[in-house]
Amino acid sequence: MYHPTTRVLTILELLQSRGRMGGPELAARLEVDLRTVRRYIAMLQDMGIPVETTRGPGGGYRLRPGFKLPPLMFTDDEALAITFSLMMARRQGGLADAPALEGVLAKIERVLPEALRSRVQAVQSSVAFVSEPPAGQPPSEQVLLFSTAVQQQRRVRVRYRSGREDSERSVDPYGVVMHWDLWYVVGWCHLRRAVRVFRLDRILETELEDEHFERPTDFNSLEVVLDALAKAPGGWSVEVLLETTLEDAKRLIPPEVAMLEEARGGVLLRAHTKQLEWLARHMLTWERSFIIRHPQELREALRTVAAEACALAEVGV
Repeated sequence: MYHPTTRVLTILELLQSRGRMGGPELAARLEVDLRTVRRYIAMLQDMGIPVETTRGPGGGYRLRPGFKLPPLMFTDDEALAITFSLMMARRQGGLADAPALEGVLAKIERVLPEALRSRVQAVQSSVAFVSEPPAGQPPSEQVLLFSTAVQQQRRVRVRYRSGREDSERSVDPYGVVMHWDLWYVVGWCHLRRAVRVFRLDRILETELEDEHFERPTDFNSLEVVLDALAKAPGGWSVEVLLETTLEDAKRLIPPEVAMLEEARGGVLLRAHTKQLEWLARHMLTWERSFIIRHPQELREALRTVAAEACALAEVGV
């Protein structure tokens, strides 16, 4: 099954290679209806691709005459960084499906010099990743739509499932957040007349509206998500004081995992998790001194993990 993002890029490739194509022909090739083709064309135009509509018997869509995507030039380090990222995404799963990722890797290999291509192929054949299956992921089209809406400050109409009930509402999206393998959109809900957090995998339908809005100054989407999760039933709200600098803490901990802020004695980490033992194992990889503020159950989880490590060290002795 192809994701909508793959089809959008396929339209771009077809228009580059064929010059002009009619809507029915594009719909047939992509196995979608004409309305969907028009939506994909609008998405390309929103990304700054000059797709023009031509009318008449020979009408359809074409790229503006003279427009060509520039060739990509990578240094060795850049090519290897992209390859590693795509390989990790392929192993982890999530928004992009395997055929799309394989296609990107193949295209990159095709344009690389022979020596660099050999290095990239060596990485692909030699490096292995071990990862946990991802949580429920939203369609890539939703992430793209909300990211566009945030950037352009456009209102979105959604149908949302909460528990067993569905509701329709308009949302002014302020930001998109990925936290512990789940995706959220934060924004002003016109139904509840307040800022709300929505899980993207629970959004059933979306439609960009014509209305625009003004995003609040200095709005921190991650902070709002963490605060909402802390107040929700289930899970744990965590505060840990890291005895290090803010710059060092940012190198250790990705921004989507926790909030970091300078505090007396070091850096205060605030996060939310459903698995304290998993977090305890992760904390041991920091190799930094820290003080657990709360919850006290995190201390017990750390003791459990330490006891397991000590027991394993004695195996075979």
